[in-house]
Amino acid sequence: MVIACMAVSAWAVEIPKQGFGVQIGWSQPIIRLNSPIADYPKDSMVNTVKLYGFKVGLVYDASYIAGFGSTIGLNYTFGVNNSKWKSDNPNYNQYPKTRTVINYHQLELFVDWQYKFEIAKETYLMLYTGPTLQYGLTFGMRVDKKTEDFVKGEIVTDNGDWYNAYDTDNHNNNLRQLNITWGVGAGFQYKRYFLRGGYDFGLMNPYKNAQFVDAAGNTMDRNTRGRLDQWNIRLGVYLWYNDK
Repeated sequence: MVIACMAVSAWAVEIPKQGFGVQIGWSQPIIRLNSPIADYPKDSMVNTVKLYGFKVGLVYDASYIAGFGSTIGLNYTFGVNNSKWKSDNPNYNQYPKTRTVINYHQLELFVDWQYKFEIAKETYLMLYTGPTLQYGLTFGMRVDKKTEDFVKGEIVTDNGDWYNAYDTDNHNNNLRQLNITWGVGAGFQYKRYFLRGGYDFGLMNPYKNAQFVDAAGNTMDRNTRGRLDQWNIRLGVYLWYNDK
């Protein structure tokens, strides 16, 4: 709806160059975690998890004055990460072993301000920057465990239960579904085809602050902080493009 309204408004004021199209590409969401517990030293609790996936979406592009303009759009992003199998005793390659499986689904509404440099006829280099509003659909996490069956001489794998990190349950690292990032990037356009790539910096703390019970049974405040960032590269085509 937002994209359609922008397109109609732009048409009404006769913006000289505008287009509407689709894009698809690679993405790497990055989950950063600092100090899950307020009393812990920050340096000892830093953890970064990189997911690997793709994004696909719709995009509307308009140039207002010379090469200055904007791009808005809506993306769906998916990411996944399967950690390596690790033994409970890291000094020995023995069983049982565990791994964490994560999958990530979200919608993104973005607005980028850009400048296009025309380097040849219908050929442009571009620089852009702007915010993205992210809404998490699912952040699924599961812990798998495998053991050695000495009687049958085989490896037995137990897939744990999935839980959604957006749920309001008792998990320590529940996440907020809304997040805002600020992106910077560059791109290339030839006629109706374009390539864009950049990095989005998380501007919000995605972790909910709550209480938890430690090993001794004491209730303590948890002050989890972190950031959700993202690398991305997108290839697209304008299904409709007016370059007059």
